[in-house]
Amino acid sequence: MINMLLVDDHVCVVQGLKLLLEKNKTMAVDIATDSRNVLERIGNVDYDVILLDLFMSYLNGFELSKQILMNDPDKRILIFTGGDISQYFNVLMEIGVSGFISKEASYETVINTIECVVRGETVLPTQLFKQLRRTEPKAELTTKHGLRDITLKEREQKIILSISEGLTNREIADRLLISQRAVEYSLTEIYHKLGVKSRTEALSKANKYSLITLKEIPS
Repeated sequence: MINMLLVDDHVCVVQGLKLLLEKNKTMAVDIATDSRNVLERIGNVDYDVILLDLFMSYLNGFELSKQILMNDPDKRILIFTGGDISQYFNVLMEIGVSGFISKEASYETVINTIECVVRGETVLPTQLFKQLRRTEPKAELTTKHGLRDITLKEREQKIILSISEGLTNREIADRLLISQRAVEYSLTEIYHKLGVKSRTEALSKANKYSLITLKEIPS
């Protein structure tokens, strides 16, 4: 059974979604329409996943997510909203949410996303990913290696260096003072840039093409 808390200050929305989700017999849904009571609720019940609207009265989804994850970094939070959140992606990534899902998503997509997050996966909708990719300059191919002319950000280089030391995602997060999910998001971006599918491949390609300019991780 997947126990979840749905947080939205629109009563009709949460009541309707609760009925819809509980058609799946593996889902048990509690609702909260006042964000000020959520921290107490979470303290009393160990929810597998928390679905949060981003824009609410009193505590908004940003602040509430931050407080929840400060108390328990392992909590799985899904941002569930009807608005365009591409401009807030980096902030939410830094906070450490587990994923994003649109209120316009199909029933099957909502269920699948919840199940993925409960398994510990990070979920980014395809449409949001495409929006984010459009904001970045296109990389050109080099004639020397046939590899994209890629520059790794400082954080991405720190992550690669940490991988070379055998650190886990949690250990990298502790070292860089960021959330584990922020590490996971950065790894996804590194894989995309390098055209690889694993930490080992990323490390190998970064070394092969001298993409690491940092000599060590600054303390």
